[in-house]
Amino acid sequence: MTTGFSSGSCRFADYFVICGLDTDSGLEPDELHHQWLMNFEQSPLRRTFKSKVLAHYPDNVEWNPFDQDAVGMLCMPKGLAFRTQVDNREPQFHSYIITREDGSRTYGFALTFFEEVTSKQICSAMQTLYHMHNAEQYDILHTPMSPKSPKRLEEQRPRPILQAAPAISRLQRFNSYDISRDTLFVSKCICLITPMAFAQACRKVLEQLYQAVSSPQPPPLPLESYVFNILYEVPLPPSGRSLKFSGVYGPVVCQRPSTCELPLFDFAIGEMFELLGVENVLQLFTCALLEMQILLYSQHYQRLMSVAESITALMFPFQWQHVYVPILPASLLHFLDAPVPYLMGLHSNGQDDRTKLELPQEANLCFVDIDNHFIELPEELPQFPNKLEFIQEISEVLMSFGISPEGRPHSSDSQPQYRSFRSVDMVTDKRNGNLASPLNSYLLRENETIARLQALVKRTGVSLEKVRNDASGIRDARAQCDEEELKMHQLNIHVREVFANRFTQMFADYEVFVIQPSQDKESWFTNRDQMQNFDKASFLSDQPEPYLPFLSRFLETQMFASFIDIKILCHDDEEKEHTLRVFDSRVDKIRMLNVRTPTLRTSMYQKCTNIEEAEKAIEMRVHKIDHTALHPHLLDMKIGQGRYEQGFFPRLQSDVLSTGPTSNKWTKRSAPAQWRRRDRQKQHAEHLYLDNDQREKYIQEARNLGTTIRQPKLSNLSPSVIAQTNWKFVEGLLKECRNKTKRMLVEKMGREAVELGHGEVSITGVEENTLIASLCDLLERIWSHGLQVKQGKSALWSHLLHYQESKEKSATPGGLGPSGLIHDTERRKSDGGVSAMPPLKISLIQDMRHIQNMGEIKTDVGKARAWVRLSMEKKLLSRHLKQLLSEHELSKKLYKRYAFLRCDDEKEQFLYHLLSFNAVDYFCFTNVFTTIMIPYHVVVVSSKKLSGSMFTANPWVCVSGELAETGVLQIPRNTLEITFECQNLGKLTTVQMGHDNSGLYAKWLVEWVLVRNEITGHTYKFPCGRWLGKGVDDGSLERILVGELMTPSTENDDRLCRTPPMQQSPGMMRRFVTISPNKLNTGQIQEGVGEAINGIVKHFHKPEKERGSLTLLLCGEYGLVWALEQVFQHGFKSPRLFKNIFIWDFLEKSQVYFESAEQREVNPDENWQSRVRHFCRFMRAINSTPRNIGKDGKFQMLVCLGARDHLLHHWIALLADCPITAQMYEDTALIKDRTLVNSLIRVLQTLQEFNITLEASLIKGVGI
Repeated sequence: MTTGFSSGSCRFADYFVICGLDTDSGLEPDELHHQWLMNFEQSPLRRTFKSKVLAHYPDNVEWNPFDQDAVGMLCMPKGLAFRTQVDNREPQFHSYIITREDGSRTYGFALTFFEEVTSKQICSAMQTLYHMHNAEQYDILHTPMSPKSPKRLEEQRPRPILQAAPAISRLQRFNSYDISRDTLFVSKCICLITPMAFAQACRKVLEQLYQAVSSPQPPPLPLESYVFNILYEVPLPPSGRSLKFSGVYGPVVCQRPSTCELPLFDFAIGEMFELLGVENVLQLFTCALLEMQILLYSQHYQRLMSVAESITALMFPFQWQHVYVPILPASLLHFLDAPVPYLMGLHSNGQDDRTKLELPQEANLCFVDIDNHFIELPEELPQFPNKLEFIQEISEVLMSFGISPEGRPHSSDSQPQYRSFRSVDMVTDKRNGNLASPLNSYLLRENETIARLQALVKRTGVSLEKVRNDASGIRDARAQCDEEELKMHQLNIHVREVFANRFTQMFADYEVFVIQPSQDKESWFTNRDQMQNFDKASFLSDQPEPYLPFLSRFLETQMFASFIDIKILCHDDEEKEHTLRVFDSRVDKIRMLNVRTPTLRTSMYQKCTNIEEAEKAIEMRVHKIDHTALHPHLLDMKIGQGRYEQGFFPRLQSDVLSTGPTSNKWTKRSAPAQWRRRDRQKQHAEHLYLDNDQREKYIQEARNLGTTIRQPKLSNLSPSVIAQTNWKFVEGLLKECRNKTKRMLVEKMGREAVELGHGEVSITGVEENTLIASLCDLLERIWSHGLQVKQGKSALWSHLLHYQESKEKSATPGGLGPSGLIHDTERRKSDGGVSAMPPLKISLIQDMRHIQNMGEIKTDVGKARAWVRLSMEKKLLSRHLKQLLSEHELSKKLYKRYAFLRCDDEKEQFLYHLLSFNAVDYFCFTNVFTTIMIPYHVVVVSSKKLSGSMFTANPWVCVSGELAETGVLQIPRNTLEITFECQNLGKLTTVQMGHDNSGLYAKWLVEWVLVRNEITGHTYKFPCGRWLGKGVDDGSLERILVGELMTPSTENDDRLCRTPPMQQSPGMMRRFVTISPNKLNTGQIQEGVGEAINGIVKHFHKPEKERGSLTLLLCGEYGLVWALEQVFQHGFKSPRLFKNIFIWDFLEKSQVYFESAEQREVNPDENWQSRVRHFCRFMRAINSTPRNIGKDGKFQMLVCLGARDHLLHHWIALLADCPITAQMYEDTALIKDRTLVNSLIRVLQTLQEFNITLEASLIKGVGI
């Protein structure tokens, strides 16, 4: 996409270039290339030789310095090719792009054709190479083989592409070049380098120039005249205008969109859909938007370029921000291990299949085999929002232009491959180790989409022919541009408008969420990394649920961040960059059209409506050409110059082509002077916008996330330059790591971070997952940088497996437990009584084994991600990776010297950044793998002082978590501990425990219960501090304990500060009415109730995925039950010193009073009666429960049920008026103070708007 071109240029083309064989230097093999293609295995005609830039005109232009190496490499990326008269020698057109360091681009358009070799030296050199090659082949075929050797040969030698047959004659027939009999041809290339990508016009110009030298009749004027004309006399059309100029044989028309249309795009988008099909294009598009690594693969350079440019053009208004090399020259293959997002195109020689291709990293790679209509996707790719409707809309457009939505092979040479792909390739795919099943399902899926479309076409009754005919009827016969090209432009604009409309709909309200900086621009630039520029959480909370997996990842991309940066920088319309202006005007239009409130997002699919006016603009420009350039004319050349030999493209006369027209006659008529004044202002204004390149450069520097390399340096491939490139990568990776960890911490620390002035308040489950997934991608990229040999798709998991293997080999034969364990001194200590439970050993290998035992995860990439999640949850990621990388010998074996993992300082800093994750609690393993089996270890700690040893009954526990509960588990009374395995319970919330009251001494004083997840090491403590037994305490045989996660602390404090713990452990309800040392006063009690209610209200105001445990807020320490307990204990009369009276006793007496009062009908008020009935019904139900939960347990149950059914405030009112209260409370009691009771009732009423769901363990056995 033409983002920026140098504003110095207002000429159509900057250079005309000729590349080919330099006969003076002779045949030079292309060393860089042959490593890739086993050059010497090939017959000499199939080998590659160095090409040179033979000439370029003019020598230099100041706004676009000529880059000889880059041009030479991209004009002929594979070097020279030789052919004989029997081979196909059709000219091939391709385009390419050179990206400068500031991100601006220059386009090249090249036509490669074959010329006869006239140099005798070259012909005889080729003959010699053939003799050598044939002798070598003959030796291979006729060497007597020992029994073992055939296999060994297979392994050592890649199979020659031309299968060596025993008959030498056949070999010669294929491979022959005989100087006496054959004519030798060599490739040559002519090329235009232009500031803007007018692909169709350039193609016509080059084809007509080639035709001029290949046709028997000489052209009307010398070639120099045409080249001079295109270089100096054809201007760039201003925006919104069309331009006609003359080629050698016919007119060439090009047009440029106006400033309110989509930016210029002149490649055929239809070609991409024909090659790949809609489904594949949309998957590729999704990968590009999420900034994955994308590798395009084809034997046609133009296809690589066309797909790359089309995909990036469809991203409007966003722009690809990373490495962009649509054609990767063979000499730059080392660039494929770039540890950054990239979009690159790799040329295939058409004979190797995908399995032979060794790619450095595939964990995050989208591989697109263009010629075979096939795409391999990274794991966990989210779906593009409204995918099916979107596919349908695109398909309707394609079908109206006669293109099948499932795509079709484009040229004869790929046809057989494509046709048989459906059937035969399934078999070969299996044989090649590609599983056929994903392919099958992919084809089925694709065919389902097509079937739906065909049904749709039938339903709408549209016949494709009719659509085309109607459309063509309208066309004006005077159209100066050929029909095909117009059709291409129309299809382009149709498809691009449909794609642009998706973003306009999706981001219709984006401006509301842009966070404008409070400080001036300079300081904003300096602190750019720390700033949040978009309120992601609020934006996502407005989006329909199905969009979230895609959008939450998209908002984290560089392209989105840069787009918002530009938005912040361009306040007023005048300053706005072209893309942003166009996008904003569309967004405004949508908001005017849509009556719905702009902030309310629906997942209603809205089709594109503005195709017609965009199409009209194009047709208008084609029908009415705005400007015709000067015609080519004779130049001032010496006699004899400008002659040429038919079939050979000559070197042109550089003296006449080196400078533009000087005489006044041409200058007057040359380009800009001829535009009317208004046009000139328009053009000037547009150049100002293009100078926003400067602004964009500024933005890039401001953001500077290490993506400084847009394209590898093509000019110099010395080892020092390659090292420098890798060094830039290493710095970039480190910077990205720093920014990611910072972003994740700020998000995770939530509230504290907001108070410190950073970002948003909350982090959604989706968003946390997104951040962790992007961390996993970063780790994969780091681990695949500078790999010696790739094994498996995940470089990180492969390294871990090597480590595991080396440790298991070196493990002591005696086998003192699993290898890789760290000694006891390094065990984790946890605070508060965990001595009852020896800490888990820290072991990298044990954590790997846990992952390897999980049957749910099938792939290496999945295993690596699971291992990272587990290590983060255990706060061991930095420590594990440090241990992994401390095996220097292993690192040396696996990685090249320049790899990130062998740069010691950067590695240390990287591990230090990861260490900061230990400051927060992640549950990214527990919350994601919800179905796996996990072993839990339970220990009950009973009081040592009071006769625990005499206890005779049989204890049991039942553990509940956010995901599930275990059911009753018997615990052996001699050890009081048990290990069991069950499906992931999630975060643990409650433990129910009790005993069967058997034996002589069935009284048990329990201090607490500890439960540990044996995989993640999370230990939960459930305080109790109460007796269980008849006739002791409140007579309870079972209790419900509410727990909290304990925080591990190590002696060598490599932990940073932590966030405050989630919530304090639940209160011990041993609050007897008797001696309470710190009686609370009424003010403190009211505050306690307010805090408890406040906690519950806040809980419900969070998005559902972020809410913690409601049980903690109800029954935990300082929860609602505790607060109401304080209310009822205030001013409670105590009859005798040694007798405990419980609140439940008071409630039971009140119940008796109410039941008798109800029969006597003391109070005729109906409201009062229904409240009394409710209260008595709940009391009866709780008292008749088969569970032995004791008086405090019953009180807890009543409060929970009252909160659930919104009855608490009614009951408080009832009890305050009850005569029993007068008997059992002092006059100063809170419950007797009218005003305090009324305020308490008001506070409790706030719970009415919430739908409180109780955990099953709290109300088990109560049938209400």
